[in-house]
Amino acid sequence: MKRRTFICSVGAAAVTLALSGAALAQEAVKIGLILPMTGPFASTGRQIEAAAKLYMQQQGDTVAGRKIQLILKDDTGVADVTKRLAQELIVNDKIAVMAGFGLTPLALASAPLATQGKVPAVVMAAATSTITEVSPYIVRTSFTAAQATVPLADWAAKNGLKKVVTLVSDYGPGIDVEKAFTEVFTKAGGQVENLRVPLANPDFSPFLQKVADAKPDALLAFVPSGVGAQFMKQFVERGLDKSGIRLLAEGSVTDDDLLNNIGDVALGAITSHHYSAAHDSPENKAFVEAFKKISNGTRPNFMAVGGYDGMHLIYEGLKKTNGQGGQALIDAMKGMSWTSPRGPVSIDPQTRDIVQNIYVRKVERRDGELYNVEFATIPNVKDPVKAAKSN
Repeated sequence: MKRRTFICSVGAAAVTLALSGAALAQEAVKIGLILPMTGPFASTGRQIEAAAKLYMQQQGDTVAGRKIQLILKDDTGVADVTKRLAQELIVNDKIAVMAGFGLTPLALASAPLATQGKVPAVVMAAATSTITEVSPYIVRTSFTAAQATVPLADWAAKNGLKKVVTLVSDYGPGIDVEKAFTEVFTKAGGQVENLRVPLANPDFSPFLQKVADAKPDALLAFVPSGVGAQFMKQFVERGLDKSGIRLLAEGSVTDDDLLNNIGDVALGAITSHHYSAAHDSPENKAFVEAFKKISNGTRPNFMAVGGYDGMHLIYEGLKKTNGQGGQALIDAMKGMSWTSPRGPVSIDPQTRDIVQNIYVRKVERRDGELYNVEFATIPNVKDPVKAAKSN
């Protein structure tokens, strides 16, 4: 009897182990999506959330036999909150991937946690060059500010502009824009004066008055997505739109999501960026149409494409690792390439930054709406800050 009881017990244990193994195989892969859903940068959060959900709607919620679970957290655009949420997601929710990060300080706040927890962090928005250098677990599907700016500096130099004032928000990406434009433009013989505006509660008026007094050929502006309308309003109030000073901008200023609200003052603005809702490709036309359907007619902006491509990178990485996270997932993401709604993209295996086309655009009216219409393409642009370090 004892022997039979023992055999039954062993058999029951084996069944339990087999069942728990099957349960483990089916355990959800959790993605912690940390975004500013309230506060001044809420438009960034809304765009990325909608794009991530669209991707899952189109591709399904199972990869490599495992369910994908998206856990959305609102960090309100405050770095301390981002850090706390990242810690909770790693420790309590056992996430396999972190993603989102609407601004540079938010991405930097969570970087040490990504390293300690060996949790890949997909930066879908933040644009300071150094972000991918602070943790080997960070990979970026957005852009870098310098990557978007160097082609515009080249364009300005080749189109007869001699004197430019730069006006940027005083934090990582703004400083990258200022530095990248100044270096390229002065090397080509141009003259540059630099102005920086506080990131918190910006009042552009006194700085725009300085621009008016300096009488440059052009103003080169950078402000984070969501603040462009306020900048343009004050640009008009100071009469700069009628002063003969050309407006150049890194593309965040004429954000597709807000461009129609900015209005006619934006017409003629020359910008450079990696994505426009007007980008002419079958992939983008399908993306814009699908995005509008799930977001009450809102058009996607560059944040949305960063979120959409971020989900693609996660899905394809998980396919390669058969659902495994950690170092294996980061390694799988390096060197990956695909055709995005923005054009051809790849992940630089050395820097974990995105390599992509940058487009020079002009704000024009089409079918009664304002769009950033591309007129020049600079292909396969790497982050110039890191490229300069490796030379």
